[in-house]
Amino acid sequence: MKRLVPFLFLVLGALILASPLLRKQESVFDIEAFGRIPVVANGRTKPLDSVARNSLLLLQGRQRIVTPDGASLAPAEWLLDVFFRPELADTYKHFEIVHPGVLDVLGLTPADGDGNKRFAYLQLVEKLEEIDRQAELAAGVDAPVRTSYQRAVLNLRDHVILYQQLKHSLVVPDGSDFLGDLLRLQDNLAASVEAIRNRAAGKEADAELATFTMGMGSKFLRMEQIGNLLVIPPAAGSEGSTWTKAGQALLGTFQHGSINVHALTFAGLQHTWKDQQPEHFNTLLAKQRSELERSYPSILKKTDIETRFNQAAPFFTSIYLYVLAFIFAAFSWLKWPEPLQRSAFNLVLLAWIATTVGIAVRMWLEGRPPVTNLYSSALFVGWGSVGLCLILERIFRNGIGSVAAGLTGFCTLLIAHHLSLSGDTLEMMRAVLDSNFWLATHVVVITIGYAATYLAGFLAIIYVCRGVLTRSLDKATADALTRMVYGTICFATLFSLIGTILGGIWADQSWGRFWGWDPKENGALIIVIWNAIILHVRWGGIARTRGIMALAIFGNIVTSWSWFGTNMLGVGLHSYGFMDQAFIALVAFVATQLALLALAYVPRHMWRSAPVMK
Repeated sequence: MKRLVPFLFLVLGALILASPLLRKQESVFDIEAFGRIPVVANGRTKPLDSVARNSLLLLQGRQRIVTPDGASLAPAEWLLDVFFRPELADTYKHFEIVHPGVLDVLGLTPADGDGNKRFAYLQLVEKLEEIDRQAELAAGVDAPVRTSYQRAVLNLRDHVILYQQLKHSLVVPDGSDFLGDLLRLQDNLAASVEAIRNRAAGKEADAELATFTMGMGSKFLRMEQIGNLLVIPPAAGSEGSTWTKAGQALLGTFQHGSINVHALTFAGLQHTWKDQQPEHFNTLLAKQRSELERSYPSILKKTDIETRFNQAAPFFTSIYLYVLAFIFAAFSWLKWPEPLQRSAFNLVLLAWIATTVGIAVRMWLEGRPPVTNLYSSALFVGWGSVGLCLILERIFRNGIGSVAAGLTGFCTLLIAHHLSLSGDTLEMMRAVLDSNFWLATHVVVITIGYAATYLAGFLAIIYVCRGVLTRSLDKATADALTRMVYGTICFATLFSLIGTILGGIWADQSWGRFWGWDPKENGALIIVIWNAIILHVRWGGIARTRGIMALAIFGNIVTSWSWFGTNMLGVGLHSYGFMDQAFIALVAFVATQLALLALAYVPRHMWRSAPVMK
């Protein structure tokens, strides 16, 4: 039975990873095919599924949407309603508002929202002018000194604008029969243009037809001005052409003499979605797919894989595996050490493979090395730390590596999840960072240094907690942990030093100076110095085991400052802007590390474990 347990938990872990892909679509409409439609947004080609998920994360901090009648919608299904049934989408509570000052401006209370914080567009529509006025006042204040209220009202205005842009991206959200209007325009296009010309020249014209045509032109112009998605691909064989907005393509109707087939398809999708005609809806999608496959097979391949990647959510599901691994490895110190430690190792390995595949897919989609922004750095720090933990567990086979892997894997993926709430994590690179060579050398190397420094700190936490709070830290385990921390610090020092030097060379090429005492540069240097201090203190015999562990724990604070703290200062070439939630989380993390430091210096006679703590 004990030999069977690791295999059973391995199967359980595999089922957890596969569960998102095993869910079957319940709707008779081919929602998945709609989600695979490629568009260009924020400078890159992506499927509408990604647009829906990123938009929901921005609006409400989650991808799940619940209608007023309690039905749960997939992200792409929500986007369909935004595009084609805005009167319904306006009732969905997907605007997250938590600041009491903003709620007062809107005349709302937390009880008016879903979960006391999510509100519908209909609840905001009467206050849109006031929201815009308040946001204009806040925009006049320099970003570093804005109050929490000013940041909140600016975010709300941005979210309202995003929602309005989505509604105007494919069709006109005015409740009219847009497909019928387009077909009427197509059938009478020559007469319509002639009526417009005659009216402009003061000649006799068909007044009704001229008015209709001018009204359609106004609708197309409004779509072009407000819509934010480039949804019309260039014609096959048109070299140098780019994707365009639906409104822009429809405005070209009067010049080209015909309505763009893709714009007409979107109008047809609106008609079939509003009238709930799944057969015609699916037929239109199949025809559009066939048309795109002839002209853009490589683009469809990428968007299809990105859609499946979104559905699989390997990073989110791996969180559960890391938690299970941590629990099994921790309990292995109390009972059933061999089967539980092997189960924990298998689950960690499975989660690590899943994140490896996920990072590889992101690299292929983006055409970049693994680390390009804060989100991907969190993924890579976790990936590197867990990889080192697997090596340590394979060498020492005492469950410590699995506990550290479960803890670091869970924490870094949780950080990545919260960083994803800012929108598309596959964003376009800034011009100064647009270098695959330096991203693959400096950024990757220094991020590995981050990962190793964190791992040393978490191993030290395990040492302190087991020693003070349990009787499980025997002499052999204490010695093993000491060797783990020492080896990891040596590894971290090497990579942090090389990464910092490489960063200086990149800075010299980008900005014309090797070193400028930028906050981020100082943070990287502090990590190198701190790791060097730990090694010199150990070699010089200045501190014993407990002192080394305390220094390693403080290394978590040093690394967090370099990783996040310097980005929130609002100054320097590496500043990404102050973030309220990140600041609070950083302060809370530092507080926990200081508490663990204090725990490490509990008098020796109060430690519950047997070995002599020096």
